[in-house]
Amino acid sequence: MASSYSKSLLFLAGITILSSSASMANTQQELTALEASSGGRLGISAIDTGNNNVIQYHANQRFPMGCTSKVMGVAAILKKSMSDNQLLQERVFYHQKDILAWAPITKQHLADGMTIQQLSAAAISYSDNTAMNLLAEKVGGPPGINTYARSIGDNSFELNNWWPKEAMSNSFNGTDSSTPAAMQSSLQKLVLGNALAFPQRQLLQTWLIQNTTGNARIRAGTPKGWLVGDKTGTGDYYGTANDIGIIWPPHCAPIVVAIFYTSTKKEAPKGDAVIAKATRIILNEFEQTDQCIKQ
Repeated sequence: MASSYSKSLLFLAGITILSSSASMANTQQELTALEASSGGRLGISAIDTGNNNVIQYHANQRFPMGCTSKVMGVAAILKKSMSDNQLLQERVFYHQKDILAWAPITKQHLADGMTIQQLSAAAISYSDNTAMNLLAEKVGGPPGINTYARSIGDNSFELNNWWPKEAMSNSFNGTDSSTPAAMQSSLQKLVLGNALAFPQRQLLQTWLIQNTTGNARIRAGTPKGWLVGDKTGTGDYYGTANDIGIIWPPHCAPIVVAIFYTSTKKEAPKGDAVIAKATRIILNEFEQTDQCIKQ
């Protein structure tokens, strides 16, 4: 009989779980039951970087991104700052007409403007739409952000609209969408890999950790004392609720997670609880296969 920690691969209906043979079937059943009870469609890609165990559920299907796309947009800015040492300190001035419905930080700085670094922090930590649009202008708008995504090997990321129009995306039109697998891989490259230089990588990591919009999603499914850096995305309709993040168990290697949820019902409730429950299922599986986390 195989050891309870022997690795094996399960592929069933778009589900891939690379983990212990003793627990993977139960994890698959839990994710399937969660999706069925949610009334929508669930997509997951997660990796424990301590042992490279992977959990994927409909990971290569397309989902509306919502504001998770802001991570790629801000990363494009950070990449540009690597060859322009003054970029992050450049001050941008804007007008009342530029202030969108969700602009919690930029609306406070009409008189004095904000630096590119401050706008980047606002876009990630507060999901400020005005801040993100001002940043996008610096990198060629959605086409420029798509080009940056391709430069780090992400061929699934597809941003078609500026903010907040991107939040109108749904499963039917396929715009402003990506796959959980692609988003998880890109986030890992940006925050833990070398797609960005160390100073830029540290800034992005800090802004994700300081995020104020994710308390009901990945963070809600993570044990107390574990550090989380995440970026949420929310659709205007169809219950679309996403979260992508890095989870740091104490004294262990980080876990990278992308969880997407959407429904075919236009007025469906937001899937915050679905994301929190999926996170708990994922982390429980990784705890079974990583001795560091299990301790």
